[in-house]
Amino acid sequence: MKTIAILATLDTKAAEADFMRSEIEALGGEAMLIDIGVIGEPGVVADVSREEIIEAGGGSLAELLDNPSRAKASPFVIAGATKTMLKLQESGAIDAVVTLGGTQGTSTCAPVLQALPYGFPKVMLSTAASGDTSPFVGIKDITMMFAVSDILGLNVFSRKILANAAACAWGMAQVERSITRSTAKGVIGMTNLGVLTQGAMHALTVFEAAGYEVITFHAIGAGGEAMEQMMKEGIITAVFDYAMGEIADGVYGVLRASGPERLTVAGKLGLPQVICPGGSEHLGILVSEPNKVPDGWDDHQIVWHSPFVFVPRLNADQQARVAEAIGERLEHTTGNAVFLMPLKGVSSYSAKGGALYNPELDQIYWDLLQRNLPDTITVEALDYNAEDPAFVEYAAEKLIEMIEA
Repeated sequence: MKTIAILATLDTKAAEADFMRSEIEALGGEAMLIDIGVIGEPGVVADVSREEIIEAGGGSLAELLDNPSRAKASPFVIAGATKTMLKLQESGAIDAVVTLGGTQGTSTCAPVLQALPYGFPKVMLSTAASGDTSPFVGIKDITMMFAVSDILGLNVFSRKILANAAACAWGMAQVERSITRSTAKGVIGMTNLGVLTQGAMHALTVFEAAGYEVITFHAIGAGGEAMEQMMKEGIITAVFDYAMGEIADGVYGVLRASGPERLTVAGKLGLPQVICPGGSEHLGILVSEPNKVPDGWDDHQIVWHSPFVFVPRLNADQQARVAEAIGERLEHTTGNAVFLMPLKGVSSYSAKGGALYNPELDQIYWDLLQRNLPDTITVEALDYNAEDPAFVEYAAEKLIEMIEA
């Protein structure tokens, strides 16, 4: 029998949460009601009370009810719910979680679900799921479902939506497959961009032929960050960081930008890594008017990745900032790493015949990288484009050699 945790404010969502419990029980499962409310009286008895949640978060319900406010209560509720859910998940007491709420409930539950490990079923029924969900999902495998109507009362429509969300969590809990049960020799994390896909596909064949599994990440911000979170969770044990457009876009705050931790985690953990600055010679800039060059970029080599994604080649000064950022982030790496520079372009765009082909800028970029890369990393240059099979094979075999050393 699978146990599904239901995370809800039982002062305002009691009827809805209790209905979800009955739906889960009708499917043959058990439900555990966890109350994350604060002010009003709970409308149904919880299996884990709000007092327990707030105490686990280092607070006191009585103190929070003295001149109560959401701003004051929220940190204790989030910390307590996170601690409680992790303890329940780690002990095997629950097999999935479903949450329900509006903007406040969604904002409270989001960091709790983001703290749970990859693979553990997480379903979030929310009135906020029709807009930008990135703050709620982050880099975790959270399934968000739009409630359509407000989650306020049971009716002919809401019963069906609540039942679907409950069944979704219950159904996910039936799956026995585990991320941690790979039968391969190891699991490699690899970043990729569309301008490197042919090379990434070739790398897959090399790694798989050698007995390794590869998890590929679309390096557009959340992708690279998710890869690094999987390193922390022990899912990924070696890295082919093939695409680094996230660093370039991060410097300029545009489409593929990643956070400040990107490119630091493998080094801190001491994981074997092969690094290539793939796709970092250009930016991805989202525009509101299709095919219109933004102001200030008229003197650059350009190409359109799509009518709404503008791609300029960085000039020498701009490349210098990217090289500095790469060097700074790799200061955390003190060995077990190789940086490979493809001298004939770091993407298909800058390959010979590509829209951003510019050997002079390629050479300048290489010179700048050499000045900024730390001495603790092995640095090599190869006379290929990043997508050339020979370059990819050399990089893949180099990583395999490091893993098996």
